[in-house]
Amino acid sequence: MDAPVPLIACAVLAAATLVLRDARRRAGAMLGALALAPILLVSQIWDTDQIRPLRDHPGVAIAGVAAAVVVLAVLALLIHRRPEVLPLAAALALPFRIPIALGGSTANLLVPLYVVVAAGALAAAVGWLLRPPDSQRRPHALEWLLAATIVLYAIQATYSDDFDKALENEVFFYVPFALLFTLLVRVPWTTRLATQVLGVLVALGLVFALIGFVEYETRHLLLNPKVIASNQFESYFRVNSLFFDPNIYGRFLAIVMLGVTTVLLWARRPRDVAGAAVVLAVLWAGLVLTLSQSSFAALLLGLLVLAALRWDPRYALGAGVAALAVGAVFVLAVPHSIRLDLGNSKSADTATSGRYDLVKGGVNLFADAPLDGHGSGSFSRAYRRAEKGSAERAVSASHTIPITVAAEQGIPGLALYVALVVTGLVVVLRGARGDPVRAAVAAAFAAIVLHTWSYASFLEDPLTWALLGIGLALWLGGAGRGHVTGGAGPPAVSSPRSRRRPAAA
Repeated sequence: MDAPVPLIACAVLAAATLVLRDARRRAGAMLGALALAPILLVSQIWDTDQIRPLRDHPGVAIAGVAAAVVVLAVLALLIHRRPEVLPLAAALALPFRIPIALGGSTANLLVPLYVVVAAGALAAAVGWLLRPPDSQRRPHALEWLLAATIVLYAIQATYSDDFDKALENEVFFYVPFALLFTLLVRVPWTTRLATQVLGVLVALGLVFALIGFVEYETRHLLLNPKVIASNQFESYFRVNSLFFDPNIYGRFLAIVMLGVTTVLLWARRPRDVAGAAVVLAVLWAGLVLTLSQSSFAALLLGLLVLAALRWDPRYALGAGVAALAVGAVFVLAVPHSIRLDLGNSKSADTATSGRYDLVKGGVNLFADAPLDGHGSGSFSRAYRRAEKGSAERAVSASHTIPITVAAEQGIPGLALYVALVVTGLVVVLRGARGDPVRAAVAAAFAAIVLHTWSYASFLEDPLTWALLGIGLALWLGGAGRGHVTGGAGPPAVSSPRSRRRPAAA
């Protein structure tokens, strides 16, 4: 059987977990995707050097699999008994990536998160098989769009110039994150649980920021040789803490800061205000050391969204327009301050850290194949071939997600992306005004969307799926105070007075 066939089958199973109404069928699809994804990956790299130790020592491989099964079973049992463990464990595992050699290159994989997702999926699937819910809701449009995106990506991998890259994206990101989304949508979210999740993220953010301070003080990075080499040739020094990229580190800090800002805006006790202000100061210092312009922009947009949801949207819109106007005047008045010559394309490329040429090349790739694109995961090879560039100049994406999607997947993929973003924004924004939890989710999702327009990793980032899953769960559960019931039933009914009095963050 050709590799594209099981890849499509795995994608269909993952998509089915999003849209199937019958709990037993959804459980079967979830277990199928959970089993097929690692088999598909191992079969793809079976003849490579990195799998040789397992081929030569099957006993070690069997022992490793047995140990993994035991760990998953114990964690699944814990999640089954205490469902709130799942979102807390997912939040704790969310940022941690482990470098693993694959196909001649090194991929930074979210192995701890995969373990949590697998255990959660196992617990949920067994529970659905043994005791399915009495009622099942119809799948939301957002879930249909995510399912279509997963399947389309697998189908378009069949003619990709880089099938291995497409397979890795599907197996490492789309499939496990679809399971994570399915699980989070069905979590009985409460204000308390959301606060606990934020507490885990804040603790991680503070630890990462402190590590970043040490890196800046010692001028020594712990991870990523490319960033280390770049710092040696620049007049500035960027930190990335335990992340492999300053921009991904900056994105994480920006999202956490938006959550803390939400607490600050809705706080009623002076000590909560003071505590939030101190945390924000530390995280802001950590963000500044990343020198990630995309993260600064994402944070600004998120703050504007929070202001609009907390107060009058007109003031937030006015502030946003004013900020854009000031930025435009600054660029036009003193372009040399950002090393920009308005009449020189090379200067524009330098000022945008190479993004100008990447975007231009991506647009050209889209123009070459507008109907079906060059295939999932193919941007790097297609760009290098079209621009006749070296491997060093090629990257995995255009650093502008809509351009990457258009170049790789053509009009169908771009249409799905636009529909997904619009629907996602509608879901997270609806009912968010006056509700601190929903407001935080809405601001964070808007920030990620903007960040991906100047960097990369939209559906390749678990934060995107997590925010959409939580946002949909809150939308489905209604606006009850203190407790939000998500997943299987209609929106909870609350009195007009209770809707006007949001729970404290």
